[in-house]
Amino acid sequence: MAEEAKTDGVSTDAAKTQVPKQPVLKVLSQYVRDMSFENISAQKGKNPEGQPKFNVQVGLDAKKKNDKHYEVIIKLQVNATVGEDKIFILEVDYGGLFLIENVPEAQMHAFLLIECPRQIFPYLRRIVSDITSDGGFPPLNLDTIDFMALYRQELSRRVQEEAKKATIS
Repeated sequence: MAEEAKTDGVSTDAAKTQVPKQPVLKVLSQYVRDMSFENISAQKGKNPEGQPKFNVQVGLDAKKKNDKHYEVIIKLQVNATVGEDKIFILEVDYGGLFLIENVPEAQMHAFLLIECPRQIFPYLRRIVSDITSDGGFPPLNLDTIDFMALYRQELSRRVQEEAKKATIS
């Protein structure tokens, strides 16, 4: 049998098998940073007949506030139309302040733009439902957003953009 080397009473094998600390994600606060609801059909005095179509656009922004605190913003824009007529436009910037620990720096960008929005999205969904209902329309219940797919799309778009720039140069 091979002997283990010991340093300060702790075997090196035990030191090698130490379990890494689990990531910590705490939502410290959530808030509407900016919101606009424009009821175009009411302004025009029209009540369009038919099933509305919704164009939903989602953007994400994240920034470091201090050592362990990060702000993540979901930027949502909804354009509702019936036929060619716009009936409303809703724009919401919904933010969260997060405490994040034990996440490697190489993984932080993905963590901020995938895990943090997942935590606050249900509350944004509720706000959208309430605002559209209060605006005189049936409540708009947003589908769940796959933030991982959104993140991958953005990475792919950036790679294509860089490739395009490289071919132009």
